[in-house]
Amino acid sequence: MIPRNTARKLETTLVLYSRHGPARLYSTPSKKANAPTAAFAQLQVPHPDAFRFTTQKDPLTEEGMSFVNDMRGFLHRRVPYTILPTPLPDQSNPTALSTYFFPDSPTQDQLAVMDACLHNLYDVPRAKQIFERLRKYAPAESLLETRIYNSFLEAYVEMASVKQPNDGALWVEEAWSLYETMENGSENIHPTAQTYAIMLLARLRFGSSLDDSASAPSPGKLLNRLLARGISIQDVISDRVFTSSEDASGVIRLLSKAAIEMNMSPVIAELGQVEAMGTGHLDPLNDVPEVMPVKKLADVSQEIVDENGNVVRSSPSEEIPFNLDNLRKHLAQVTLARRVLPEDVAARQKLLEASVYDVAVERLKHEAKVFDEMGLGHMDVGLRRPDLQRWMWDWHQKLRSRLETEIADIIAAEAKHTREKTTRLGPFLSLVKPETLSLITILEVMRLNSTGGIADGMKLARALLTVGRAVENEYKAQMCKRNNIAIPSLHRVGDHSFFTGLGYKDLHARRVTAAKYIQDNEEWTTEWTQLLRVRVGSILVDCLMDVATVERTALDKRTGEELKEIQPAFYHAYEYVRGQKLGVIRLNPVVADRLAKDPLRETLHPRHLPMLVKPKPWLAADQGGYIYNRTSAMRFKDCQEQQSYLQHASSLGNLELVYAGLDVLGSTPWQINRKIFDVVLQVWNSGERLCKIPPAVFDKSEPEKPENYDTDVQAKSIYSQRLRSHVQDKASNHSERCSVNYKIEISRAFLGDIFYLPHNLDFRGRAYPIPPHLSHIGDDLARGLLMFAEAKPLGERGLRWLKVHLANLYGFDKGSFDERVAFVMNHLDDIYDSAENPLEGRRWWTKADDPWQCLATCTELRAALESEDPHTYMSTLPVHQDGTCNGLQHYAALGGDGKGAAQVNLAATDRPSDVYTYVANMVERIVVRDADNGEKIAQLLLGKISRKVVKQTVMTTVYGVTYIGAREQIEKQLKDRGDIPEELCWAASAYLAKNVLHCIGDLFSGAKAIQNWLNLCAKLITKGVPKGRLPEILKPQRANAKADTVEARIRKEQMATVVWTTPLGLPIVQPYRKAKRKQIMTSLQTVYISDPAAPAAVNGIKQASAFPPNFIHSLDATHMMLTALECRTRGITFASVHDSYWTHASSIDGMSEVIRDTFIALHSSDILRKLEAEFRERYANHFVPLSAIRKETTLKMLLDAGCRISASRDVAAELKRENAVVGNLLDVTDAEGSSISTITLDDENVVAAGPSITTEAPGAPAKRPRGRPRGSTPKRIQVEWDDKSEEAHDDVPEAFKNKFIKLSHLIPPHPKKGTFEVETIRKSLYFFS
Repeated sequence: MIPRNTARKLETTLVLYSRHGPARLYSTPSKKANAPTAAFAQLQVPHPDAFRFTTQKDPLTEEGMSFVNDMRGFLHRRVPYTILPTPLPDQSNPTALSTYFFPDSPTQDQLAVMDACLHNLYDVPRAKQIFERLRKYAPAESLLETRIYNSFLEAYVEMASVKQPNDGALWVEEAWSLYETMENGSENIHPTAQTYAIMLLARLRFGSSLDDSASAPSPGKLLNRLLARGISIQDVISDRVFTSSEDASGVIRLLSKAAIEMNMSPVIAELGQVEAMGTGHLDPLNDVPEVMPVKKLADVSQEIVDENGNVVRSSPSEEIPFNLDNLRKHLAQVTLARRVLPEDVAARQKLLEASVYDVAVERLKHEAKVFDEMGLGHMDVGLRRPDLQRWMWDWHQKLRSRLETEIADIIAAEAKHTREKTTRLGPFLSLVKPETLSLITILEVMRLNSTGGIADGMKLARALLTVGRAVENEYKAQMCKRNNIAIPSLHRVGDHSFFTGLGYKDLHARRVTAAKYIQDNEEWTTEWTQLLRVRVGSILVDCLMDVATVERTALDKRTGEELKEIQPAFYHAYEYVRGQKLGVIRLNPVVADRLAKDPLRETLHPRHLPMLVKPKPWLAADQGGYIYNRTSAMRFKDCQEQQSYLQHASSLGNLELVYAGLDVLGSTPWQINRKIFDVVLQVWNSGERLCKIPPAVFDKSEPEKPENYDTDVQAKSIYSQRLRSHVQDKASNHSERCSVNYKIEISRAFLGDIFYLPHNLDFRGRAYPIPPHLSHIGDDLARGLLMFAEAKPLGERGLRWLKVHLANLYGFDKGSFDERVAFVMNHLDDIYDSAENPLEGRRWWTKADDPWQCLATCTELRAALESEDPHTYMSTLPVHQDGTCNGLQHYAALGGDGKGAAQVNLAATDRPSDVYTYVANMVERIVVRDADNGEKIAQLLLGKISRKVVKQTVMTTVYGVTYIGAREQIEKQLKDRGDIPEELCWAASAYLAKNVLHCIGDLFSGAKAIQNWLNLCAKLITKGVPKGRLPEILKPQRANAKADTVEARIRKEQMATVVWTTPLGLPIVQPYRKAKRKQIMTSLQTVYISDPAAPAAVNGIKQASAFPPNFIHSLDATHMMLTALECRTRGITFASVHDSYWTHASSIDGMSEVIRDTFIALHSSDILRKLEAEFRERYANHFVPLSAIRKETTLKMLLDAGCRISASRDVAAELKRENAVVGNLLDVTDAEGSSISTITLDDENVVAAGPSITTEAPGAPAKRPRGRPRGSTPKRIQVEWDDKSEEAHDDVPEAFKNKFIKLSHLIPPHPKKGTFEVETIRKSLYFFS
């Protein structure tokens, strides 16, 4: 253990272990690592001193606040950026660079087909054909990595050994030819340990036939080559390609013989150690006598060469068989022990993930067998229990048989039509066995019920995509299981802070080592496209809808006779959602009813469940969380850019603290609160409505139809509105019932277990638990059911915080801490009654804002007070510290806004400020004024403007809520009050929304200024065009087309989205582009899906409006991560729900200190200045057409933001004549200092006037004109096109035509900071409370 202070001193004296930066650790011999040189011209490779952070002095004690110094040094560093090229617009010729970062769908489809055909040697000749075509296609060549080449080597060897032994010589020759291509590096691909393992295996299997081959190197030559590349023999022998210990032993003998012949003593010794590891036993119980192993006679024919070169025959002896599994375990525990600790996974978790579908099938089969043994299997269906399990078993049997036939027919049909260009589905449907496909389809369709706003059903397109993606995930999970890779656990070594250079480098090095180990031992797979997922999903869902049936019974109202009918369990229909006609899949009413009542264990996949062991550490963008089920570290939604940025930021070593933060959040152990679960289960089984548990039967009566319905238009309208609301509430009740059912079933399954919740991020960096149904980020019921698995003594302060927590949960959260404690003590009798008689007593807890959490706290407080010593009571209850309108807290700190800071508890006060009540009072005064003036809506609202009515709108204003969103929020609150007629709620909410937004704008003027600046920056960025694309603007795309104007081509080339980097190094990419959908024909209907890989124009309006809230979200996510990391360093249990931080009651004081210190450190790092600097650097080569900012509103925004544009005297005069407003932005300068560049057409030449821009033709190298000094700007660059006709300009004023401004010159200066000092927060009691 290295003490923290010692670690810091050591850091200043140690020589960095990699003076060339940690990126060297990623230098794997693969095509990905050797991408086009131009790619790395765009990338930010870590500087050698990237991880050497400056340490700032702190006025507080050295020991107590040492971590603050480390953190401030980290946050004050220059954040490493991840910069990728801007995606190309549609119908552009792809380049190797764009294909590498943003592969198109056809190329991705080809990779997926290649993957499927290689799997189990389904169609290796076809895979080989695609592979050779992609190797010749320059843009796609950059996507071919070493693992793909190795997959083909392995497939060729297996074809020669297993599938086509008669043509074995041809396949082996193909393997050696491909290997030599890798060895000579002609395709920028180089061999790895796996490459040599495969070729040595080929040597072992076909040695005699290869001796005469000129292309097949000898074992000795292979040995020399791998040693020359610095590849470990251990890595070669332990590779996954050796599926039997006999193969590994044979290769060891081959290499040993070669090493002896070449007199390589160290190699002989290493091979001996490898064999010893393989035959050894790893037993931690060294003092327990070993059981004598089964032995076998050694091969008597084995020849040994003595030191004189004489061959001697070995004498018969007994030996322990070489055990490959032992070797792999040893390597996982010993070889990686330098950086990675041994595997730490439990058998139950492996079983849970590895055999989910098999377990589901066995359970359903068992229940069917029980019915048969009871004699009910062949009796009248009505006598059997008509539950989900029985139905699902029947569907599964039918669907499995149907799929076996259907897949066979598809494969046969595709074999007859080999020349069709459409992607064949046979290879993909053969990746997973039909029995598993059947279960996947049934479980996913059942799980999707009532999603996407569809009651008792789901959107068809979503169902097809989800089922297709589930098949893809299952295939990849099977590949992980088949490779049997040991899962390393990452733990920090030593006691240095996460934020020191030494600590960061340690995290980075261990993660890289572990990630490389897993990647090297994993078979290559690739992503499926959306089109492929839909096509696979459509076949499976269509088959399910054909075979799945249920029997319904009903009574004939006239005769009383029971009628029976077999009906489809699922049926296709159409529904109008927001004016659009959507195809939906609906559940039969009896299935939907059962889904809300019956146990749902069989509809849950482990991807939706907590884990029984600590999650796998995050090692890469798609390696972490669950053991087998592949999960991404970030949740993407149809955005290829986000995925590319995350992957490349990870490869550059920029995400170490992000991954470490996710590991901290996922490693918090949880348990189910049994006492609360028992109460929940009792309420559930009773069917009554209580505390957000919906009733089994909807308990609100249908509105009565008025007598004047047919004669009074207004009465008819009011009745229709109330009836529509009633139907919607009834459907919502059913959906909520299903949701609660999931929570209860999961809780029941995990009773008595300790479990964990793996986390990942949304695109803004906010962390979420991956299990969706039961986690602490859920509703009050989910939170009430959870408690920490680790217990800690309360202590005196912990007991006080437990009481404060109870008052907060009840709704008494705006008094001082002493008043909250007094509130609890005054209600002690109610608290005891709630804990002892939760349902039979007075039910005081049910009136709380968060009733189930309140009940859990009542139970915990009573248990503590009734114990022998409350201060030593071992508490497991999570206690919260919540921010006060956290978004506004960040805005106030960013802008130094003293007035706003006082309203959100950043300033020190005796009692908490309540911004919601303050705004409610401001609105109330307006309502009173308007009511006095005779406003009817205002008179209706008198005395009804409570804190709760305006709270959500105030809270979300900072996150960009619009007027429409605010109106909907307020309308919901007014309806919940129940004292305003429902038909008047809409008008009342519209009136209130306008006034609430007005009051907030007046109160938080500092926040408004920052919002406007962020909004303007986003607008400018989306107008930018990369310098390399400027020639395309001048080059006509369609001859003599009226629509093909310069302005149209400018709009087409505006593809830049807003990207920024958080203080932790995470690149945030806004995904908002104009919807571009693809039509796909399926057997059910034509569906439209978005293709993430298809280029789509940027949605500038959405980019600008969403940037301010997304930026603030990224800041609160950073604050949370910083707090989580430091809490781990201090040994404080930590969990969070965005701006609500949880820990044990006894740790609240420690966590509160950390919360304040991390917030102060974050906002002391000059965030807005860094953001402005990043924009100037990230978009340095982007240019904005002057015509794009010519509108007076935009010009006025630029002027108000303090933006200045330099222009030559002639250009300035010309622009002022055209537009007076633009003249106010201009600073007149000489021509060389001008920010404005003019591009004009002069026959075949592009003339660039002004110093800011250099254009070059696409694909042509830049040339320095003769006679010009080096470094000066060329004025004329040759661009070729066919049509030289005059261009139309979309009515753009002549002064604005063909003029461009460098985007970095247009970015306005960030708003000046006010006088509020963020250090004041340290004295605020109610900052988080």
